[in-house]
Amino acid sequence: MNPPEFREPDPGVSGVPDATPRSPRNRTQQITPEDELRLAPRILELHPSAGAGAGGGGMIPPEDAAPIDALGRVIHGEVLEVCPRLERGAYALLVADPPYNLGKDFGGGRWKAMGDDEYEAWTGAWLDGALALLRPGASIYVCGDWRSSSAVYRALSRRVEVRNRIVWEREKGRAAAANWKSAHEEIWYAVVPGAEPYFDREAVRLRRRVLAPYRNPEGGAKDWVEAPDGRWRDTAPSNCWTDLSVPFWSMPENTEHPTQKPEKLAAKLILASSAPGDAVLDLFSGSGTTSVVARKLDRRFTAVEAERFWCLAALKRLEGAADDPRIQGFEGGVFLERNARHAEP
Repeated sequence: MNPPEFREPDPGVSGVPDATPRSPRNRTQQITPEDELRLAPRILELHPSAGAGAGGGGMIPPEDAAPIDALGRVIHGEVLEVCPRLERGAYALLVADPPYNLGKDFGGGRWKAMGDDEYEAWTGAWLDGALALLRPGASIYVCGDWRSSSAVYRALSRRVEVRNRIVWEREKGRAAAANWKSAHEEIWYAVVPGAEPYFDREAVRLRRRVLAPYRNPEGGAKDWVEAPDGRWRDTAPSNCWTDLSVPFWSMPENTEHPTQKPEKLAAKLILASSAPGDAVLDLFSGSGTTSVVARKLDRRFTAVEAERFWCLAALKRLEGAADDPRIQGFEGGVFLERNARHAEP
């Protein structure tokens, strides 16, 4: 199965952003020519268009190549071609955010939408490559929308144990003229057979305000806490998330990637399904959200992204993560409701 078709990217680092003047309050990350000069040598180049590969002399056929040292690296390459180059059984968690088959422009190349059967076959092909890299009991999260989600489920269910589907609310988006507004996305959760999967529900509790507090016979709080900032309860994690904010211009994590996920979303997946020190495989990495959060939470990572500009964006964000491990909406070891409080830098 061949990688999806993309149009030829524009040269230079201007493959995405425009040069429109910005408000002083706009904190969206930008990549300058100076950033490119500093960050480009850190990209692990495994993309055919990049010329020399990691070891020089162009792409090495996967069957003839030893596994590369990819932990802590951002790899520029197609997932189908990179996975055979990575160490087998090395990763405890896979987070994949593949294109949703919408014909979307990712700045350096436009995804060419496929038919449903072709998209499912392509999903199965990259999953086969990724599964070889996961250890027994590893967890898998694959993002999708209502169009692509059924193909993702079918591809997963033929290969691993599907355990749940997470639905998360997008509070952004335009109204449809003659349809229901799309206001959610989905994440399939699956596990590799062979060992008990790691799942830490205590690490991903959500602090909710208590509107109708129950009291015990003595008049004290029952299953909730009364604090100076109000009454609240730390609730068990569910598969319906309404506490996320899609990154926007005033958030320091924001980039110009058209499908960027919130750091808070990645934090939930990483905290629930990996232990400190575990290795996280971040496929279709985009601007690097999963890898950035993995670094903030003391996990190791490997990021794979087909667009060179977004590799640069990920590397710049990783620089910041080393200095500032805060995650907006996650404080004191607990997740907060949307707009409750913020860990502003």
